[in-house]
Amino acid sequence: MLSASVTIDPAFVVGPVRPRTFGSFVEHLGRSVYTGLHDPGHPTADADGFRGDVVELTRELGVTTVRYPGGNFVSGYRWEDGIGPVEQRPRRLDLAWHSTEPNLVGVDEFVRWCARAGVEPMMAVNLGTRGVQEALDLLEYCNVAGGTEWSDRRRANGAEEPYRIRMWCLGNEMDGPWQIGHKTAEEYGRLAAETARAMRMVDPDLELVVCGSSGSQMPTFGAWEHTVLTESYEHVDHISAHAYYWEEDGDLASFLASAVNMDHFVDDVAATADAVRAAGRHDKRINISFDEWNVWYQQRAESRPPSGDDWPVAPVLLEDRYNVADAVVVGNLLISLLRHTDRVHAASLAQLVNVIAPIMTEPGGRSWRQTTFHPFALTARHAAGEVLRLAVDAPVQETAKFGDVPALDAVATHDPETGGVVIFAVNRSLTDDLALEVDLRGFPGLRVAEAVTLSNPDHTWSATADDATSVLPRTNTTAKVADDHARAELPPVSWSMIRLERV
Repeated sequence: MLSASVTIDPAFVVGPVRPRTFGSFVEHLGRSVYTGLHDPGHPTADADGFRGDVVELTRELGVTTVRYPGGNFVSGYRWEDGIGPVEQRPRRLDLAWHSTEPNLVGVDEFVRWCARAGVEPMMAVNLGTRGVQEALDLLEYCNVAGGTEWSDRRRANGAEEPYRIRMWCLGNEMDGPWQIGHKTAEEYGRLAAETARAMRMVDPDLELVVCGSSGSQMPTFGAWEHTVLTESYEHVDHISAHAYYWEEDGDLASFLASAVNMDHFVDDVAATADAVRAAGRHDKRINISFDEWNVWYQQRAESRPPSGDDWPVAPVLLEDRYNVADAVVVGNLLISLLRHTDRVHAASLAQLVNVIAPIMTEPGGRSWRQTTFHPFALTARHAAGEVLRLAVDAPVQETAKFGDVPALDAVATHDPETGGVVIFAVNRSLTDDLALEVDLRGFPGLRVAEAVTLSNPDHTWSATADDATSVLPRTNTTAKVADDHARAELPPVSWSMIRLERV
């Protein structure tokens, strides 16, 4: 058995646990909206056609914000198509995913869904095929009380009160050649600055997210952030980061260490933003909205869009079926996001339903929780107060992609109001149990309130509609506290949560 030690001290505070860390993402892509969120024939559907079972699962998942409507989709989207009488809305080609968009769901329906699900809407504007004026029109529709063309149209469409959406994304992945309206960093930085400046003339209290790199593997990574922020620094609050991780060639050890890449990504973006801050002598600090992250098997058949004359509505796309190892990685990526709470002020798991998602549905039928649902839901539910910086001494695991990495990765949160401490940990070893010892002398008088571990001898087990419960986070009976030290045994390829409370 491997062994690792962790020391926790209340003085080593990284920053607060930010509710927006537990955001998600809904794009008009595949079955994310249609037969995912929206399924009028479903037995639980409401007056807008939204599935009640998905609303309840969204609440259980602990999602706080939802980014909408994309994603690649937004770079060709005409938001006006999705307002007014549904029967009068046009059908459009969606070039991003080679599909047909029926516009049965638009901004009004989405905001009503957010209210029912108890989440904050995070809106994206099209800076691919459109620009400043269209962004201003959408902002006016959403946030102006009345007395103008677009605000009065919203009122006529049934929303008397403005939506007051606070967080706005200035386009999506504009560094990517796959993006409709792809731009150079100089072109996009100038457009983003102009759009942000104009939007603040309508509402100065907005929180604006400028597009960062769509992955650290991009050849323009770093230079893109530097140029875009040089143009827009004073007008925006956050820069986005996007990252997806997938197992390649059976290299499970590297896959389990994916959070190492996320750590480097965040550190590099923060350093670049701070370099622009110093060079421009800016007072404020730009933080990170990690508004797309997940495990994604991009080479699978379900990730290939239709082609030719086939332009279907809501085709099956990106419907990955996640296994136990995927859930361990998702839990580890959340550990990384929490560890960087000083700079990551928002994040969005991409996506929420059916499309690389923790929630799956059958059209008109059942819904179920994927393996990745559980670490996200438990972390969102129990991480509270402050994130603490840990001192970790752990054996190393050799990986092909990242070299030697710690076999244990962990983070802890401390709630000063209750005195409770929660430890989130992963054992990256492929074969060995790990004996974890946590020095709690900075928190005397704690006991185990709950300890659960997600693992399985077969790490390739996946949930289905027929069996979503055979492998769940189970009580870890080895977790004990004695002499102000917590001890637990963590099986290989596992994610664990140990929740401690005052005696």
